[in-house]
Amino acid sequence: MATETCDFLVIGGGVVGVTIALKLSDAFQGAKILLIEKEHSTGMHASGRNSGVLHAGFYYTADSLKARFTRDGNLAWRAYCREHAIPINESGKLVVAQNEEQDKAIDTLIERGRLNNIILEEISADEARKIEPRIKTWKRALFSPTTATVDPVEIMKSLTEEAEQKGVHFYLNTAYQSSTANEVVTSKGKINARYVVNCAGLYSDKIAHDYGFGDQYYLLPFKGIYLYASEAAPTVRTNIYPVPDLRNPFLGVHFTISASGHVKLGPTAIPALWPEQYHWNSNFSAGEFMQTSGRHMRLVLGGDNRFRKLAIEEMKKYSRSYMVSQAQKLATGVETAHFDHWGKPGIRAQLINKHTQDLEMDFIVEGDERSFHVLNAVSPAFTCALPFADHVVDQINQKLH
Repeated sequence: MATETCDFLVIGGGVVGVTIALKLSDAFQGAKILLIEKEHSTGMHASGRNSGVLHAGFYYTADSLKARFTRDGNLAWRAYCREHAIPINESGKLVVAQNEEQDKAIDTLIERGRLNNIILEEISADEARKIEPRIKTWKRALFSPTTATVDPVEIMKSLTEEAEQKGVHFYLNTAYQSSTANEVVTSKGKINARYVVNCAGLYSDKIAHDYGFGDQYYLLPFKGIYLYASEAAPTVRTNIYPVPDLRNPFLGVHFTISASGHVKLGPTAIPALWPEQYHWNSNFSAGEFMQTSGRHMRLVLGGDNRFRKLAIEEMKKYSRSYMVSQAQKLATGVETAHFDHWGKPGIRAQLINKHTQDLEMDFIVEGDERSFHVLNAVSPAFTCALPFADHVVDQINQKLH
């Protein structure tokens, strides 16, 4: 293409990029908004491959952005699905404890739910079994009635169509390559943009560095895989989760009921050796392999024993029998034979602070009057996307005035 000009250029066609493009079209009436995406369609990576769970928001501390965005996003997506006639499974979620220590941690979740103004029910083991007869729990459980599941592919299709109707221009098969003082260089040509919004997921750190932002961070990929139940397997009535280790951004093996009613176990959070390692050799790049695997190795061999244990635990989940063994702690009647096929893997981008080697647990954005960078769209970014997009557009508006 010849050199294009626009008011706003959004890089990345995941749920964060598309919702931000939508909100920009509402906030800046008449502005020309372009979105570039390196794949042939939107939502080809994390946004179209995630669990589809609309989380409630009681895992997170009340002072975090994701606590507010998760709570508000849950409400917003449920309303969006009703408005656009998109199927939604509102079966709720049970959080169960496996021992006395986890039972005590339920108090932390109750308090966080209270501070975040989340609807949450503390129930006895007998009451939990009325919701799901197969449940295993220590003495009590938590029930989250607002947790739901959707089909992320359907959501992405609807969002993209809505954005196009509002005048957002989508340039697919168009990859960001570099930037100059006034232009973005893509695989299809140059774009002169008044303002650049970087929502490139696994590659957002590299783009941010081109603009002088996020130098203290880098992103690491973690592969998530679900193990699906066969049609003949006993079903469950609600999503079932263990009490999570709140020091980590991962929630452990759990039962999820998809919007279509299929039951699956997972996900994993296995360190991927390059950004798009969906399979053993897919999208292989020697340079990305050297950089990414080296960073994972430094974390594993470094001083943080917790990350080392986490990595080892996650690698075990390549085993179907091990995944099922973890699920057997949550419910009765769970057999390896019931779960006979793996689903499409997804990869989440996790921001690492290169100075402390900590996994960043909240949304992190940086920008100025020229560009804005979503460095850490941390899980549950899909649930958070609509209110997070409002937040980003407000931040951009302040920087432009």
